[in-house]
Amino acid sequence: MISPFFVGLIADRYFASEKLLGILGLLGGVVMCLLPQLTQFQWFYPTLILYCALYAPTLALGNSLSLHHLADAKRDFPQVKILSAIGWIAGGVAISLLEFDDSANQFYLAGGLSLVFGAFSITLPHTPPKKIGQQVSIGEVLGLDALALMKRRSFAIFIACMFLICVPLYFYFVNMHIYLKELDWTIRTAKMTLAQVSDVIFLFLLAFMLKRLGHRLTITLGILAWAARYFLLSWSVGSAEAFQLTFIYAAILLHGVCYDFLFIAGQLYVDGEANERIRGAAQGFIAFILWGVGNLVGTVLAGRVQAAHKLAEPAGKIAHDWQGIWMYPAIGAAVVLVVFLIFFREPKLGGNDMVTGKT
Repeated sequence: MISPFFVGLIADRYFASEKLLGILGLLGGVVMCLLPQLTQFQWFYPTLILYCALYAPTLALGNSLSLHHLADAKRDFPQVKILSAIGWIAGGVAISLLEFDDSANQFYLAGGLSLVFGAFSITLPHTPPKKIGQQVSIGEVLGLDALALMKRRSFAIFIACMFLICVPLYFYFVNMHIYLKELDWTIRTAKMTLAQVSDVIFLFLLAFMLKRLGHRLTITLGILAWAARYFLLSWSVGSAEAFQLTFIYAAILLHGVCYDFLFIAGQLYVDGEANERIRGAAQGFIAFILWGVGNLVGTVLAGRVQAAHKLAEPAGKIAHDWQGIWMYPAIGAAVVLVVFLIFFREPKLGGNDMVTGKT
């Protein structure tokens, strides 16, 4: 929960971002390769948490490094993120082709790639800490400079909605693979990478959408897509095979709108609201909300709802009431959509430049 936030602050003050990325990637690769060798839960789980603590900061650091070097963030950042989607596709397809979907070998594959990532990160453009040699207040050391953005009404509403949407959002990541396994889908991981194919398409469209619609309507479409995704999954339960496949694939293919129009657009909004001095801390803060506390609350609730909907007697391979499970996040996302539309207002240029983040 807290590692992205504080590592972002360290990158702002003490260490170059590319060196931190390299260290985190190398350490994460070693820890990931240890995981399949741990066969007892009391050792496996804390080691997994350690890996997550090493990995999570790389999300914010990668964004901060990119935004630092890009001449036009609104235009160029979505194009950079396309490569993330392509990498995800490659990983998912590789796992299925190697038949690692249900094998511990997937940890070795991920660990090896993390080591490659760490070594490559060191070669990235030098991104020095922005506040080195400057007098830093206690508030800045604690990261309160980024929290000061919460004084802006629209920013505070945006953060609240990002947290709230994370609650239904993680139902997909916790439950989707299990749902497809109970439906007896083969090469599940590869098929789910269709989401990243959609990701590539909508990343190309994101800059255009932000220019034409602005942050408010673009993010609204992202939240709407999450609600639609869950309603489609709920309708897929018990449907005839043809309709079921249509609903599930449609839910998967909505990922581009779900992720890009919500998260990437949101990160660009945060970048525009922050000035150069607190950009790293601001990206760490949004990572803390999305992949920290939002992740915690969302995954805990998703797991509890899944457990509460376990069937007393499985119907073949179906062991859960999936329609009941999917309706919770569908309604939750719809509520967040209404709240966002009512209270969030489009930011205006002035004060901080929305593209460069400079005052």
